[in-house]
Amino acid sequence: MFTGLIEEVGTFSALTPSGSNQFELTLGCKLIQSDLKIGDSVAVDGVCLTVIRYNQSSACFDVSSHTAKNTLFQRKKAGSSLNLERALRLGDRLGGHLVQGHVDSTVKLIKRHQTGEFFQLWFEFSSDISKYLIDRGSVSVQGISLTLAELSADNFMIAVIPQTYLHTNLQELKVGDSAHLETDVLGRYVERMLMPAAGATTAQKPALDEAFLKQNGFF
Repeated sequence: MFTGLIEEVGTFSALTPSGSNQFELTLGCKLIQSDLKIGDSVAVDGVCLTVIRYNQSSACFDVSSHTAKNTLFQRKKAGSSLNLERALRLGDRLGGHLVQGHVDSTVKLIKRHQTGEFFQLWFEFSSDISKYLIDRGSVSVQGISLTLAELSADNFMIAVIPQTYLHTNLQELKVGDSAHLETDVLGRYVERMLMPAAGATTAQKPALDEAFLKQNGFF
Protein backbone atom coordinates (compact mmCIF):
# COMPACT_ATOMS: atom_id res chain seq x y z
CA MET A 1 0.00 0.00 0.00
CA PHE A 2 0.99 3.61 -0.64
CA THR A 3 -0.36 7.03 0.32
CA GLY A 4 0.06 8.96 -2.93
CA LEU A 5 2.58 11.36 -1.39
CA ILE A 6 5.59 11.50 -3.71
CA GLU A 7 9.02 11.20 -2.07
CA GLU A 8 11.27 11.75 -5.06
CA VAL A 9 11.15 12.39 -8.80
CA GLY A 10 13.41 9.87 -10.50
CA THR A 11 14.71 9.71 -14.07
CA PHE A 12 13.83 7.02 -16.61
CA SER A 13 16.93 5.24 -17.97
CA ALA A 14 15.71 2.15 -19.85
CA LEU A 15 13.10 -0.58 -20.16
CA THR A 16 14.90 -3.66 -21.44
CA PRO A 17 13.76 -7.27 -22.13
CA SER A 18 14.97 -9.64 -19.42
CA GLY A 19 13.56 -12.97 -20.55
CA SER A 20 10.34 -14.42 -21.84
CA ASN A 21 7.64 -11.74 -21.53
CA GLN A 22 9.57 -9.81 -18.89
CA PHE A 23 11.35 -6.48 -18.69
CA GLU A 24 13.65 -4.60 -16.37
CA LEU A 25 13.00 -0.94 -15.65
CA THR A 26 16.06 1.08 -14.66
CA LEU A 27 15.79 4.58 -13.29
CA GLY A 28 17.99 7.18 -11.68
CA CYS A 29 17.22 8.14 -8.07
CA LYS A 30 19.06 9.28 -4.93
CA LEU A 31 16.66 9.51 -1.98
CA ILE A 32 14.56 6.35 -1.80
CA GLN A 33 17.67 4.17 -1.33
CA SER A 34 18.06 5.44 2.25
CA ASP A 35 16.28 2.35 3.62
CA LEU A 36 15.62 0.34 0.47
CA LYS A 37 16.01 -3.46 0.34
CA ILE A 38 15.88 -6.02 -2.44
CA GLY A 39 12.25 -7.15 -2.75
CA ASP A 40 10.77 -3.88 -1.52
CA SER A 41 7.79 -2.34 -3.29
CA VAL A 42 8.01 1.12 -4.83
CA ALA A 43 5.27 3.00 -6.64
CA VAL A 44 6.74 4.26 -9.93
CA ASP A 45 4.34 6.78 -11.49
CA GLY A 46 1.67 5.00 -9.48
CA VAL A 47 2.63 1.45 -10.54
CA CYS A 48 3.69 -0.94 -7.76
CA LEU A 49 7.02 -2.52 -8.75
CA THR A 50 9.54 -4.73 -6.93
CA VAL A 51 13.19 -3.74 -6.45
CA ILE A 52 15.61 -6.32 -7.83
CA ARG A 53 18.85 -4.31 -7.38
CA TYR A 54 20.02 -0.79 -6.65
CA ASN A 55 23.06 1.35 -5.95
CA GLN A 56 23.63 4.92 -4.78
CA SER A 57 22.38 6.49 -8.00
CA SER A 58 19.86 4.08 -9.53
CA ALA A 59 17.34 1.30 -8.94
CA CYS A 60 16.10 -1.56 -11.12
CA PHE A 61 12.66 -3.21 -11.09
CA ASP A 62 11.00 -6.27 -12.61
CA VAL A 63 8.15 -5.45 -15.02
CA SER A 64 5.83 -8.18 -16.28
CA SER A 65 4.51 -8.19 -19.84
CA HIS A 66 1.04 -7.41 -18.47
CA THR A 67 2.33 -4.36 -16.63
CA ALA A 68 4.34 -3.19 -19.63
CA LYS A 69 1.27 -3.55 -21.86
CA ASN A 70 -1.10 -1.70 -19.54
CA THR A 71 1.13 1.18 -18.46
CA LEU A 72 3.01 4.00 -20.16
CA PHE A 73 6.54 2.74 -19.46
CA GLN A 74 7.12 1.62 -23.06
CA ARG A 75 6.45 5.19 -24.24
CA LYS A 76 9.01 6.76 -21.91
CA LYS A 77 12.20 8.28 -23.26
CA ALA A 78 15.55 8.49 -21.49
CA GLY A 79 15.48 11.40 -19.09
CA SER A 80 11.71 11.33 -18.52
CA SER A 81 10.64 12.04 -14.95
CA LEU A 82 8.97 9.38 -12.77
CA ASN A 83 7.22 9.91 -9.43
CA LEU A 84 8.52 7.59 -6.70
CA GLU A 85 7.07 6.52 -3.35
CA ARG A 86 8.17 3.73 -1.05
CA ALA A 87 5.52 1.45 0.46
CA LEU A 88 3.58 2.58 3.51
CA ARG A 89 4.78 1.21 6.84
CA LEU A 90 2.42 0.33 9.68
CA GLY A 91 2.29 3.31 12.02
CA ASP A 92 3.02 5.89 9.31
CA ARG A 93 0.71 8.87 8.96
CA LEU A 94 -1.73 8.45 6.08
CA GLY A 95 -1.38 11.90 4.56
CA GLY A 96 -2.98 11.08 1.20
CA HIS A 97 -5.33 8.13 0.70
CA LEU A 98 -4.85 4.37 0.38
CA VAL A 99 -3.24 3.67 -3.01
CA GLN A 100 -2.57 0.11 -4.17
CA GLY A 101 -0.29 0.83 -7.09
CA HIS A 102 -2.66 -1.00 -9.46
CA VAL A 103 -3.35 1.22 -12.47
CA ASP A 104 -6.97 1.06 -13.63
CA SER A 105 -6.63 3.09 -16.80
CA THR A 106 -4.81 5.92 -18.49
CA VAL A 107 -6.27 9.40 -18.79
CA LYS A 108 -5.39 12.23 -21.18
CA LEU A 109 -4.59 15.80 -20.18
CA ILE A 110 -6.94 18.05 -22.18
CA LYS A 111 -6.59 21.43 -20.45
CA ARG A 112 -4.39 23.28 -17.96
CA HIS A 113 -5.16 26.58 -16.23
CA GLN A 114 -3.00 28.53 -13.78
CA THR A 115 -4.43 30.86 -11.15
CA GLY A 116 -1.61 32.52 -9.27
CA GLU A 117 0.61 29.70 -8.02
CA PHE A 118 -2.18 27.12 -8.21
CA PHE A 119 -3.00 24.90 -11.18
CA GLN A 120 -6.14 23.27 -12.51
CA LEU A 121 -5.71 20.22 -14.74
CA TRP A 122 -8.51 18.57 -16.73
CA PHE A 123 -8.20 14.90 -17.73
CA GLU A 124 -10.36 12.93 -20.14
CA PHE A 125 -11.26 9.38 -19.07
CA SER A 126 -12.87 6.33 -20.69
CA SER A 127 -16.49 5.43 -19.96
CA ASP A 128 -15.63 2.12 -18.29
CA ILE A 129 -14.20 3.83 -15.19
CA SER A 130 -16.79 6.59 -14.81
CA LYS A 131 -18.69 4.60 -12.17
CA TYR A 132 -15.63 4.66 -9.88
CA LEU A 133 -15.29 8.46 -9.92
CA ILE A 134 -17.24 10.73 -7.58
CA ASP A 135 -17.20 14.48 -7.04
CA ARG A 136 -14.69 15.34 -4.28
CA GLY A 137 -13.51 11.73 -4.35
CA SER A 138 -9.88 10.58 -4.25
CA VAL A 139 -7.86 9.39 -7.22
CA SER A 140 -4.21 8.69 -7.91
CA VAL A 141 -2.79 10.35 -11.03
CA GLN A 142 0.83 9.41 -11.77
CA GLY A 143 0.90 8.00 -8.25
CA ILE A 144 -0.16 11.32 -6.66
CA SER A 145 -3.07 11.44 -4.23
CA LEU A 146 -5.48 14.04 -5.60
CA THR A 147 -9.11 15.10 -5.19
CA LEU A 148 -11.65 15.53 -7.97
CA ALA A 149 -12.65 19.21 -7.84
CA GLU A 150 -15.00 18.90 -10.82
CA LEU A 151 -16.49 15.88 -12.57
CA SER A 152 -18.43 15.59 -15.82
CA ALA A 153 -19.48 12.72 -18.08
CA ASP A 154 -16.05 12.20 -19.67
CA ASN A 155 -13.51 14.40 -17.85
CA PHE A 156 -12.52 15.58 -14.39
CA MET A 157 -10.53 18.48 -12.99
CA ILE A 158 -8.00 18.37 -10.19
CA ALA A 159 -6.83 21.49 -8.35
CA VAL A 160 -3.10 21.19 -7.60
CA ILE A 161 -1.28 23.13 -4.88
CA PRO A 162 2.18 24.58 -5.68
CA GLN A 163 4.00 22.07 -3.43
CA THR A 164 2.56 19.12 -5.35
CA TYR A 165 2.94 20.72 -8.77
CA LEU A 166 6.58 21.73 -8.30
CA HIS A 167 7.74 18.46 -6.68
CA THR A 168 6.17 15.92 -9.04
CA ASN A 169 6.16 15.32 -12.80
CA LEU A 170 2.73 16.92 -13.26
CA GLN A 171 4.50 20.07 -14.38
CA GLU A 172 6.01 18.19 -17.32
CA LEU A 173 2.69 16.88 -18.68
CA LYS A 174 1.64 18.57 -21.90
CA VAL A 175 -1.89 18.79 -23.29
CA GLY A 176 -2.47 15.51 -25.14
CA ASP A 177 -0.15 13.51 -22.85
CA SER A 178 -1.44 10.43 -21.02
CA ALA A 179 -1.12 9.63 -17.31
CA HIS A 180 -1.72 6.63 -15.05
CA LEU A 181 -4.98 6.63 -13.10
CA GLU A 182 -5.96 4.53 -10.08
CA THR A 183 -9.45 5.00 -8.69
CA ASP A 184 -10.32 4.70 -5.01
CA VAL A 185 -10.19 1.03 -4.01
CA LEU A 186 -13.22 1.41 -1.71
CA GLY A 187 -15.50 1.93 -4.70
CA ARG A 188 -14.35 -1.32 -6.29
CA TYR A 189 -14.99 -3.29 -3.08
CA VAL A 190 -18.48 -1.83 -2.80
CA GLU A 191 -19.18 -2.82 -6.42
CA ARG A 192 -18.00 -6.37 -5.80
CA MET A 193 -20.09 -6.72 -2.65
CA LEU A 194 -23.18 -5.63 -4.56
CA MET A 195 -22.64 -8.18 -7.32
CA PRO A 196 -24.78 -11.33 -7.08
CA ALA A 197 -22.95 -14.58 -6.34
CA ALA A 198 -22.31 -16.92 -9.25
CA GLY A 199 -25.57 -18.58 -10.18
CA ALA A 200 -27.70 -16.21 -8.09
CA THR A 201 -30.89 -14.83 -9.57
CA THR A 202 -31.56 -11.13 -9.95
CA ALA A 203 -33.96 -11.35 -7.01
CA GLN A 204 -31.09 -12.57 -4.81
CA LYS A 205 -28.92 -9.55 -5.52
CA PRO A 206 -28.47 -7.54 -2.29
CA ALA A 207 -30.25 -4.21 -2.09
CA LEU A 208 -28.16 -1.12 -1.40
CA ASP A 209 -30.05 0.18 1.59
CA GLU A 210 -29.35 1.24 5.18
CA ALA A 211 -29.60 -2.32 6.50
CA PHE A 212 -27.07 -3.62 3.94
CA LEU A 213 -24.60 -0.83 4.71
CA LYS A 214 -24.83 -1.43 8.46
CA GLN A 215 -24.45 -5.20 8.04
CA ASN A 216 -21.27 -4.76 6.02
CA GLY A 217 -19.64 -2.21 8.30
CA PHE A 218 -20.02 0.99 6.28
CA PHE A 219 -21.54 2.74 9.31
